[in-house]
Amino acid sequence: MARRPLTLPEVADQLGVHYMTAYRYVRTGRLPAKRVAGTWQVNPADLDKMRKSARGTGERRPTGVVPARLHLETRLIASDEPGAWDIIEAALGSGMEPEAVLLEIISPTLRSIGELWEQGKLSVADEHRASAVATRLISRLGARFGRRGHKRGTVIVAAPAGEMHSVPIAIAANLLRWHGFGVVELGADTPADALAEAAVGESDLVAVAIGCTSKNSPLAARRAIAAVRQKLPQVPILLGGAAVTTAAQARRLGADMFTGSRADEIVHALEAIVAAKPRA
Repeated sequence: MARRPLTLPEVADQLGVHYMTAYRYVRTGRLPAKRVAGTWQVNPADLDKMRKSARGTGERRPTGVVPARLHLETRLIASDEPGAWDIIEAALGSGMEPEAVLLEIISPTLRSIGELWEQGKLSVADEHRASAVATRLISRLGARFGRRGHKRGTVIVAAPAGEMHSVPIAIAANLLRWHGFGVVELGADTPADALAEAAVGESDLVAVAIGCTSKNSPLAARRAIAAVRQKLPQVPILLGGAAVTTAAQARRLGADMFTGSRADEIVHALEAIVAAKPRA
């Protein structure tokens, strides 16, 4: 009996990798897939062939991801940047792509640290030390995300005024660079008029993406969105982050698209925007 097609989340689960890693296999042609009603479908036989090919070349899928997260969490809380970077380098040396390191090791580790702080198991000082080291790690890793050649358009990525968390912005910016977009990364605490000014200055602007983590930042996001709308009413505006929990909330704040709280969701949103643009 023929096996039914697999979705990309199912492929990722069977391979033991992040969804975006499975998506990259499809995008690069390593894993054949076809799009049906907006969803990628993979023939199980093609997945079997890819696995056999990987075994034949001696390629190993990344292992030790969970231990790497635990070790990284310890090093970040201890403010041990050299020790934390050793973990990142070891993951890269094992064959993990920079994108996978961000999504499968760094991002989950930072979420875990945030949860520990919310539970009162870490102090504010602990959380700030960890975030400071993580920011420097992401910056060092960022050089590996640049892609040569033609860009797929420019995306402005920023946090609104009063939002002081820059790490989610840096992660999203790196992922977009990895997928071939030009990125203007404005970082945290970006005034509404400055965001609008930056948008006006870009000739090949695909979208403006705003991230909100703190509970008060959605109101600032509303002002930022209004400022961009006044200057560029046709430019898509994406809104997400831990402080924006639903698509309905994002729309009420004036955004066109909701990108959730995971950094890789912004990539999917931009892919959809680019795919929908009429060809010249």
